[in-house]
Amino acid sequence: MILVVVLVAAVVLGLLGGVHWYLWRRLVKDTTVPGGRGRRAGTAAAVLLPLTTVGALVGGRAGVPFAVEQALAWPGYLWLALVLYLTLALLVGEAVRPLLRRGLAARATAAGAPRDRGAAGPAAAPEAPDRPEPAADAPADAPVAAGATPGAASAAAGAAGAAATGTAASAGAPASAGAAASAGTPASAGTPASAGTPASAGTPASVGTASDASGTASDVPAAASDSESVSGPAAGPDSDSGSTSASGSASASDEPSTGAGPSGAPLSRRLFVARTVAAAASAAAVGTVGYGLNDVLDGPALKRVTVPLAKLPRAAHGYRIAVVSDIHLGPILGKAHTRRIVDAINRTQPDLVAIVGDLVDGSVADLGPAAEPLAGLRSRHGSYFVTGNHEYFSGAAAWVDHVRELGVHPLENARVELPGFDLAGVNDISAENQDPAQEGPDYGKALGDRDTARASVLLAHQPVVIHDAVRHGVDLQLSGHTHGGQLWPGNYLAALANPTVAGLERYGDTQLYVTRGAGAWGPPVRVGAESDITVVTLASRQA
Repeated sequence: MILVVVLVAAVVLGLLGGVHWYLWRRLVKDTTVPGGRGRRAGTAAAVLLPLTTVGALVGGRAGVPFAVEQALAWPGYLWLALVLYLTLALLVGEAVRPLLRRGLAARATAAGAPRDRGAAGPAAAPEAPDRPEPAADAPADAPVAAGATPGAASAAAGAAGAAATGTAASAGAPASAGAAASAGTPASAGTPASAGTPASAGTPASVGTASDASGTASDVPAAASDSESVSGPAAGPDSDSGSTSASGSASASDEPSTGAGPSGAPLSRRLFVARTVAAAASAAAVGTVGYGLNDVLDGPALKRVTVPLAKLPRAAHGYRIAVVSDIHLGPILGKAHTRRIVDAINRTQPDLVAIVGDLVDGSVADLGPAAEPLAGLRSRHGSYFVTGNHEYFSGAAAWVDHVRELGVHPLENARVELPGFDLAGVNDISAENQDPAQEGPDYGKALGDRDTARASVLLAHQPVVIHDAVRHGVDLQLSGHTHGGQLWPGNYLAALANPTVAGLERYGDTQLYVTRGAGAWGPPVRVGAESDITVVTLASRQA
C-alpha cells in the first residue's frame, strides 16, 4: 500500500512538474530576452507559485499555524486554478501558432509582390561587357569609354592613380572600400561595392554578398527564416539575419510595423507570435478564473426541484427540504460565507434543512467560529447533518459534537420519523479508511427495522452508495460530494467516479438527487458548475 501511494505521488509530482515546465517555456522563455528582467521575474514566479500551492495543500495536515495556512491559501489555490486554464488555453494556442505564422508570411509576400512585378525600380544595373585590361603604364588622364556611367568615370579616375601598382578598376564597377586589388589583377566587371562603401550613382550596394572564384558576385537573396522580422529596418531578438538593400529593394523589413521590443527594435516573427499567444492565453485564463471566483464569493444560487414519491401521503404533499452540501469552511471561506448560506436558506422558509457532508476543511479550534451562523438556521422540523469525507480529515467526532451544540442534529447511521416519511442518515464511506475508530455507513442500523410502507429519504454524502440505498428500499437519496465537477472539464472526471454528477436521476425504484454544493474545495472558483442550495419539494402521487 505504501509503495502504491509513493508511486501515485511520484506520478502526480512528475505531471505537475511537466505542466509547470511547459508554462514556463511558453509564457517566459519564448517571450523574454535571455538574462533580462522579464526572464528572471517569470522564472522566479514559476518556482514560487507552485511552492505556495504545495504549502496550501499540505499546510493543514502538516500542522502549520492557521494564519500561515490562510496566507498560503489565496495565492496557492488561485494559482492552481490558473494553471488549469493557462494550460488549456496554451494548448489551443498550439493550433493557432502556425496559422499566425502563415498569416504573417502571406502579408510579407503580398507587401513585396508589387515591387517584384515592377522591375523598373533601382534594381542592379546590367552587367557591363568585358573590356580589355588597360596597360600597366596607361596615362593617368586616360579618357573614359563612351557610355560609361558616372560611377564608371569615378572608378576610372581611381584606376589611373593606382597605375603605379599595376592595379586597375574595371569599367562600370565602384572600387571596394579600403581594398587594393593585387598587382595586375583587375576587379570583375559589375561587382557591387562591399558593406560600408557608398555606392556610385545608379549602382545599388549589396550587403553581405561575396565574390566567387571567378570574381562574380552572387545575386541569390538569402531566404527569409521563420523568425524573420515583421517590422522596421532591423531584426529584433531571436531573429535571423536577412539581406537588405541600401536603395530600398523589397525585403521583410519593408512590412508594416506590428510592434517593437523594449529597445525600440522590431519584433521577430517568432517572438511576435509567441507574445501574442501568451497574452491571449493569459487573458483567457485570468478572465475565466475571475468569473469562477465571483461565483463562489457571491454565494450559491437557489434551485428548486420537485420529486414525486409513491409512498408519500397526501398530508405531506409539498414538503420542502433545503439541501446544502460541500460548504467547505476553511482558510478562505469563513463566517461570512456561512452567513450568506444561512440567510439564503432561511429566505426559502423550508420545512427541514439537510446538510449533506463536507461542512469543513479544518479543526474545530480553527473553524468553530466560522460555523457559528449555523445556529441561526430556521425550519419547521429542524436541521440535520451527516458527515462527508472531509470531516474525517478534520476530526469528525469533534465536529459532530460542535454542530450538535449549534442546534443541528447529526444522523450517525440513525433515523428519525417525521410526518409523512422517515429521514435516515449514514456516515460517509471514507470513515473507516481515515480513522479505524470511526464507524462507516451502516444501512441495517439506519434503515433495518423501519416500516417499509412509509416513504423514506436517506442523507448520504457520496452518490456512489446509491446501490446500497436501492437494496434497502430507499425512495429518495440526497447527496453532494461531486461539486458538479467544480472546474470544467472536471465534470467529465467526476462522471467517471460517480453515478450521477448533478441533478435528479432514477435507479430502479430509488431516486437520487445530487447537489453541486454551496462552497468550493481548494480554489474558491467554479467554472461550469454553479454553486447551489436546492429546495427539494416532495410530491404525493395521491394529491
